[in-house]
Amino acid sequence: MKKTFALLFAIVLLTSFSTKDHETYLSVTEIEYNKEQKSLQIISRVFIDDLEDVLAKRYQKEVSLSYKEDLELNKDLIEKYLNKKLNITINKESQNLKLLGSKFDADQIVLFIECKNVQNLKIIRVENLILTDLFDSQKNIVHVKKGESIESMLLVKGNSSKTLNF
Repeated sequence: MKKTFALLFAIVLLTSFSTKDHETYLSVTEIEYNKEQKSLQIISRVFIDDLEDVLAKRYQKEVSLSYKEDLELNKDLIEKYLNKKLNITINKESQNLKLLGSKFDADQIVLFIECKNVQNLKIIRVENLILTDLFDSQKNIVHVKKGESIESMLLVKGNSSKTLNF
């Protein structure tokens, strides 16, 4: 498990220094269960240019996410896309995701997402189709943390969901 986590971390680190015309299509999503707040706190990282491209193609409008103001202006559009492409089920109950905000980190956008009213995390099913409608080779790495336990999954087009038991 530690080797897998280290390998996934290395991939993320190495891809964060890529140029505009990158060949690696990757997103990383971290999901952490907060027992006290009864919520899932989710952080998802995607390349800026890829998110701009998919939003423009999906919603037939020019989308720029290059400035902080652009992120706020397109927050509803980003949230709409996330709600179609990132689906989380807790104990067989579908969850509502809320985009709290975002920020830049090098050539990536970091998305802060929350899911409230999660009573107890026993079974989680994650479906992550982010950017797979634009890139067939898109890889979505998901880390799920509950307490000290961390489970990781690699989701791709055609195998976009996985269920974990805690």
